Amino acid sequence: MTQSHPRISKAVIPAAGLGTRFLPATKATPKEMLPVVDKPAIQYVVEEAVSAGLDDVLMITGRNKRPLEDHFDRNYELESALQKKGDADRLAKVQESSDLATMHYVRQGDPRGLGHAVLCAAPHVGHEPFAVLLGDDLIDPRDPLLKRMVEVQEQRGGSVIALMEVAPEQIHLYGCAAVDPTEDGDVVKVHDLVEKPAAADAPSNYAIIGRYVLDPHIFDILRKTEPGRGGEIQLTDALQQLSQDEKVGGPVHGVVFKGRRYDTGDRGDYLRAIVRLACEREDLGPDFRTWLRSYVAEEM
Repeated sequence: MTQSHPRISKAVIPAAGLGTRFLPATKATPKEMLPVVDKPAIQYVVEEAVSAGLDDVLMITGRNKRPLEDHFDRNYELESALQKKGDADRLAKVQESSDLATMHYVRQGDPRGLGHAVLCAAPHVGHEPFAVLLGDDLIDPRDPLLKRMVEVQEQRGGSVIALMEVAPEQIHLYGCAAVDPTEDGDVVKVHDLVEKPAAADAPSNYAIIGRYVLDPHIFDILRKTEPGRGGEIQLTDALQQLSQDEKVGGPVHGVVFKGRRYDTGDRGDYLRAIVRLACEREDLGPDFRTWLRSYVAEEM
């Protein structure tokens, strides 16, 4: 493919959810601020966007989400205290989040689903293709999924979604894609999408995970999309329309991801993500792995 399409520079991160699965921890703390080792989950997501070349980040927030804005802002009192102590390492970590990207925020006043959250980004995005990153999915930085998706979109146009093969008994937890292969082994053509189908009704075991690169025509469709599953405006429903009419917004392709993904939206997977990432840290891993082996051996 040699065709070139507009370069993508903007990322949208929906972060207005209530985090009810983590109550009572999320009663006063946004779920996106829960730490994964020593960084809040949301910082990993912003870092992923930046590493893919998207340094203009719009976060869709809601009530009680002010800590998200504070985290990516300067904290002069803390920085001054660390500077006076000569604690250069911690000072660098504190400043890192405020220097990552150009951050913007808009509130989703009426939470009506992911499709509605994406629609809130329309004034900021305008007529450019853009990426959407869901905060519950952490993608290991050694597996540059979003960068590959951006590359595919710039080559083929239209929209690109991230897909992962899951067990049939898990497909009801995800949006599901009906696909055809392309000449690129990791890229498929999407011709239908179903939101959280029963295993017997699923067109494949390709599940949509929380990364999208979208053509701006998606906004026109979302404005007309009626509430679907759960009474919410579903992004999957709008993408389904795009996949079946390439004249408006171009085709929909999927990048099949086989790398490392950590689901922090589930309590068990959240704990597993912390253990995995801690084990791989040079500063924490050796001692933590030794303790973990000892603990498992004692429990067994």
